Amino acid sequence: MPGPVAGVVAGVVAGVVAGVVGGADIVDRPAPAAAELTPVAAEWTGPVPGRTAAERVWVGGIGFDALTEGEVVRWVAAELAAGRGGRIVTPNVDICRAAASDPALRDLVCAADLVVADGMPLVWAARLLGTPVPERVTGADLIWSLSELAARHGWPVYLLGGPPGVALQAADRLTARHPRLRVCGAHAPPYGFDATPEGIESVRAKVVAARPKLVFAGLGFPRQDRLVAGLRDALPGTWFLGCGAAVGFAAGTAPRAPEWLRRAGLEWAFRLAGEPRRLARRYLVDGLPFAGRLLGGALAVRLGR
Repeated sequence: MPGPVAGVVAGVVAGVVAGVVGGADIVDRPAPAAAELTPVAAEWTGPVPGRTAAERVWVGGIGFDALTEGEVVRWVAAELAAGRGGRIVTPNVDICRAAASDPALRDLVCAADLVVADGMPLVWAARLLGTPVPERVTGADLIWSLSELAARHGWPVYLLGGPPGVALQAADRLTARHPRLRVCGAHAPPYGFDATPEGIESVRAKVVAARPKLVFAGLGFPRQDRLVAGLRDALPGTWFLGCGAAVGFAAGTAPRAPEWLRRAGLEWAFRLAGEPRRLARRYLVDGLPFAGRLLGGALAVRLGR
C-alpha cells in the first residue's frame, strides 16, 4: 500500500500545480440559480431551528449544501416527521466530472433536495474559494446514521443494489447493530435492468409495494439517481439516498479505507489498490486530472483576489 499511495499523492500534487494554470474554467463555470435550504443545528437531537434561506456552495458547477452528517440526519428526521420525502445525492470527484460534461447529469444532481460533498478535493476546493462546507459527508456513513434514525422512529427502510445477496447481508448487519430497524425490502436488480422499460418498472414496482420511508439505492451514478428521480412521485413521503458502493460496505463484502486515509482524502487510493483493473481509469486517467484542475482553479481564484 505505501508504494501506490506515495505515487498517487505525487500525482495529486502534480495535478494541482498544473491546475493552477488550466483549471479556472471548472471553478468559474456559471452555476444555475442557487436553491434555498434550511440550515439546522449541529446536534443530532432536539428541535430543528427556524427555517432560514441559505445559498448552496458552488464548486465545479455543482451546488453543495453546507451541512454536517448530523445536520443531514436531523433534516431528514424533521422532513419525515412532517410527511415530506426527498432525495440525497453525495457527489464525489467522479460524479462532478461526469456532470461537468453533461448538463442533463448536472441538472439531475442539482435537482436533489440535499447535495453534500463526498470527496475531500471538493471540500478543499470549497475552502480555497472562501465558501467552505463543514465536512465530507459520505453515503457510506449516512447509510448507518440514517438506519439508526429509522430504528429509533420505527421507519421502514429498503436496500437496493449490489451483487446478488449483498443487500440481504447489508440488512443483516444493519439490523444487528440496530435491532429495532425494520427492513421492508432488500433487492439486487440484475445487471442491465434499466436497459428496458419493463426492467425499470419491475424494480420500481417492488420498491413502491414495500412502502419504505427510507431507500438506500446503491446502483452507481447515474443509474441510481435516475431510478430514484422516477420514484419520487410514487413515494412522496419517502427519503432516498443514492449511495453507490455503500450497500457493499455495509454488508462487509467490500472493505472501507482506514479512518486516517479517509481524513487525508485518500480513500480512493485504498479502493484503487484493492481493485486496480476496475478503478484505474476512473481514478488515474479521469479523476486525478479533473481534481487537479478543480483545485488548481480554486487556488487561482483565491490568489487572484
